[in-house]
Amino acid sequence: QVSLVESGGGSVQAGGSLRLSCAASGYMYNVKWMGWFRQAPGKEREGVAFIYTRGGSTDYADSVKGRFTISQDNAKNTVYLQVNSLKPEDTAMYYCAATTSPLYGALLYSASSYNYWGQGTQVTVSS
Repeated sequence: QVSLVESGGGSVQAGGSLRLSCAASGYMYNVKWMGWFRQAPGKEREGVAFIYTRGGSTDYADSVKGRFTISQDNAKNTVYLQVNSLKPEDTAMYYCAATTSPLYGALLYSASSYNYWGQGTQVTVSS
């Protein structure tokens, strides 16, 4: 079993930055991908950024490329999401997710591909 706890959300003005953290605990040996999804009110959960925990490969949604950076600290079992140049449309609850499945392509962005989820951290961007 894996537990995920997010932190780092907050309220910022457009153009601002935040660093979201996802602290993982439990049996991490089989976890292959970790990532971040977000969900705004009335919208579906959207995949944002992903990292292959065993090699560091990353993948980003087009909407955040060049603004968001995902990274990991294996010693701390923590994944980070640096979010820069924030826009009001980035406002959402951000969720950390982990999977033991060997995902590729579009499967990375499917919420149903992930075994474990955190409770979320809210990001609010004002114009």
